[in-house]
Amino acid sequence: MSTSVLAVGAWLKNAACLVLDGRVHWSPVHGDLSDPAACDALERSVQALARQAEAAAAPVQAIAHDLHPDFFSTRLAIATADALGVPAIGVQHHHAHLAAVVAEHGIDGPVVGLALDGVGLGTDGNPWGGELLWLDGPRWTRLGHLQPLALPGGDRAAREPWRMAASALHALDRADEIVPRFAPVVGEAVAAGVRQMLDKGLNCPLTSSAGRWFDAAAGALGQCHHQQDEAQAAIALEQAAARALSVRPDLPPLAGALQHDDGRIDLRPVLAQLFDAPDADVTAAGFHLALADALAGALIAVARGRGVHTTVLGGGCFFNRILRDRTVRRLVDAGLTVYLPGPPGCGDAGLAIGQAWVAAQQLQTSQTTSPVEETTPCA
Repeated sequence: MSTSVLAVGAWLKNAACLVLDGRVHWSPVHGDLSDPAACDALERSVQALARQAEAAAAPVQAIAHDLHPDFFSTRLAIATADALGVPAIGVQHHHAHLAAVVAEHGIDGPVVGLALDGVGLGTDGNPWGGELLWLDGPRWTRLGHLQPLALPGGDRAAREPWRMAASALHALDRADEIVPRFAPVVGEAVAAGVRQMLDKGLNCPLTSSAGRWFDAAAGALGQCHHQQDEAQAAIALEQAAARALSVRPDLPPLAGALQHDDGRIDLRPVLAQLFDAPDADVTAAGFHLALADALAGALIAVARGRGVHTTVLGGGCFFNRILRDRTVRRLVDAGLTVYLPGPPGCGDAGLAIGQAWVAAQQLQTSQTTSPVEETTPCA
């Protein structure tokens, strides 16, 4: 990467970076930008990185940021770009996750990949997080995604996995089970209120997030109803699955995953089996394996359809060892080359290099508008 690009990173676990003469200069990890101290730290880091580029006689040529217009990082990027007289380039969150892997490994040519995490704003204005993408330079295409689930209560659903389990019941046409199942946990009025929200579609945005599918599974198995820490439900689900697989490593995946023609990867029939499962640990393992197999199967199909042999995996859900190892094994067995994130990790702390790489590709093709998303059949 020969251009000088500054990227301001993500909302969670924020870190910025400067790509200068092909080398990456990272800021410290500032933390989540809901904390004013983290915002102040990011602003200081952006100023310091811009001065570093100036001192190297390679002034910043563009500033890359997330698509979300309300993030502090986005507003800072636009203001700083205006002050420097350079373009601010928005990069879709999951595009950046996969571009980070491409940049770290110096991959040339087209790739297909999976970006799995809790949330990132999609180009349709909805929260994404279970994405199958094709990338080639600044061009990218959304080829598939996890079946969207409703978020009853919006962001609150991400903190209360029982709400995602209720959403799954509603999506399975089993809404009458919501109140009797969850009233003992959260109270009848709250459970009935969520049922009503789902019935009426009030404050229930749809998300393709893999993180919320893990939450729904943990809630369905009764392993976590309220999260005190980030990814608490997903971690509990992985620990349950690991216990089962340590005793029975040959456990099969749960059956029923569907691949729709419009690109949706639908695990509702799999999730249906988690409610009232006789063995929570075994069922958690079966869910992990079914999810990994469905995602890998979809990725293998699009790789073959596009004549691509290189795959990349990114996003915080790949901290899950069972999901990561099973997916990689399936891809390798299919003859594909697999690349994983480098030292910054698969989560948001390493996202900025992907933003910078995409922006640099834009500059090198003499484009200063947002990176090109090609038209896709994906719903």
